[in-house]
Amino acid sequence: MKKYLSIFFIGLIILFSFQHPAGASKEQKKAEPAPAPEQKSITVPNSVLQITKENTYPNPVQDMPTLQPSELTQKLIDSSKVKIENPDLIRMLNETTVNSTPFAIGYRAIIYLGQWPLNYESAETSPNWEYQKINTNYFDNRGGNAPYQIHYVQEAQKIVRGGLTAKVPNTEDVKKMMLLKAMEKSGLPLNFETIIGAGTKKDHKYNIPQKRLGYLYGYAPAVNEKGKVTYGEVYLMLKGSKKMIIVKNVTSQGVGAWIPIQDHVSFGFFASERPR
Repeated sequence: MKKYLSIFFIGLIILFSFQHPAGASKEQKKAEPAPAPEQKSITVPNSVLQITKENTYPNPVQDMPTLQPSELTQKLIDSSKVKIENPDLIRMLNETTVNSTPFAIGYRAIIYLGQWPLNYESAETSPNWEYQKINTNYFDNRGGNAPYQIHYVQEAQKIVRGGLTAKVPNTEDVKKMMLLKAMEKSGLPLNFETIIGAGTKKDHKYNIPQKRLGYLYGYAPAVNEKGKVTYGEVYLMLKGSKKMIIVKNVTSQGVGAWIPIQDHVSFGFFASERPR
């Protein structure tokens, strides 16, 4: 009897050894991710000029590199059924240390990490080149005998602020995720606050004909970002030697924001017979 059982088990092992590679290849095909769609940047019109060098107020460079998760954090993120992109949550997980022990059989613990905005999904990123009027240069050439040229000179310092269009929980975390996504999609230098210093100039000339008044308007452009933020209660589960993230009470909420384009000015020039 033992002889027949041995032959039977050897036969099963041989059978599975032939079937396993085929199964593995199928799993590999399923695991291959679909190619990511190409990001399209926003085309800046000719009426919008960059003033990074000319700006008398040096705005700090808004550099928001993607926070790299540690090996443990990456495993925890992968264990979650809900996508986790919040940089502050990733930073907290990076600072977490959990030591495993081979004698942890039967050990179980659930740690509540709080309610977090987990990810932001962008639906639309569109520019408004005349988001806020910041300056007017004017000259009256109605009594002149020849065209007169004017150029942009910022008369007073202007602070241009953006922000969320509605109140949402964890505002600062949501703004960070929206800013990262908007910068990635637009290819533009964005910040929720930008300053144009007094005396900032641009050499580009605009001609005012005879018997006309000339108006050169300056506008701060901005991007309107719209999408959806997902919230959830985050738990760290330790079960034996296993560690995983569990997210409960998941909710989603629509959100929008205005984000100024840093160190850019949009110009509009008008020549008129009468004062505007």
